[in-house]
Amino acid sequence: MKSKVIIVMPAYNASKTLKQTIDAIPKDSYSDILLVDDNSKDDTVEKAKELGLKVVKHDKNLGYGGNQKTCYKTALELGADVVVMLHPDYQYDPRLVPFLAGLIENDICDVMMANRIRTRQEALKGGMPFYKYFFNRCLTITENIILGLNLGEYHTGYRAFSRKVLETINFEKNSDDFVFDQHIIIQIAIAGFRIGEIPVGAKYFDEASSINFKRSMEYGFGILWVLFKYILFKLKIKNFEMFNIKK
Repeated sequence: MKSKVIIVMPAYNASKTLKQTIDAIPKDSYSDILLVDDNSKDDTVEKAKELGLKVVKHDKNLGYGGNQKTCYKTALELGADVVVMLHPDYQYDPRLVPFLAGLIENDICDVMMANRIRTRQEALKGGMPFYKYFFNRCLTITENIILGLNLGEYHTGYRAFSRKVLETINFEKNSDDFVFDQHIIIQIAIAGFRIGEIPVGAKYFDEASSINFKRSMEYGFGILWVLFKYILFKLKIKNFEMFNIKK
């Protein structure tokens, strides 16, 4: 029996790139597409409905992490077996959806991540600012050492999860900001789920979402802080509810 694959799109002012993203997804690779609009100021919601997507609209801006919480909770309510998060800004290659989902469907991995950094040259040629590349590498090395993993990149926004993963971890307790992405990886590592990676090219252009230097620094310090909490948790010095597995 074929798995129900739902693509979730956390969206904010994505009207200009939404159709281009949808058109590039292999048509037989998913069951439904759910767009969660974080109170956009453009016509993202109207465009999504024209394209036949399932749409949830926030009455106020909840942030990138808050948007993902709605994405995953709604996808589970819709009966998803596999949830693929794809940004609607066309930064990531939508053609990888069946590969990300397929490795989960075939019980090879529980979580799949698209790694943007195959080589330094490729990442920088794609438009990644050098400071982002540098801190990406430093933080990835640090996280691998502390978490005992061997991932090529922790900071991609292109991911897929099995239903079991999302039902097991406390993602609702995570930050509503960008550091949500690191919270969920740590939770997955604690729960012992299998994480796989696949290479992906990423494009940087005006319509693609990207945080500025100040927000990048806040994100970086947020990661170091949650890693410190993880160490306290593993040493049984302090318990944090977000790291507890659901019963």
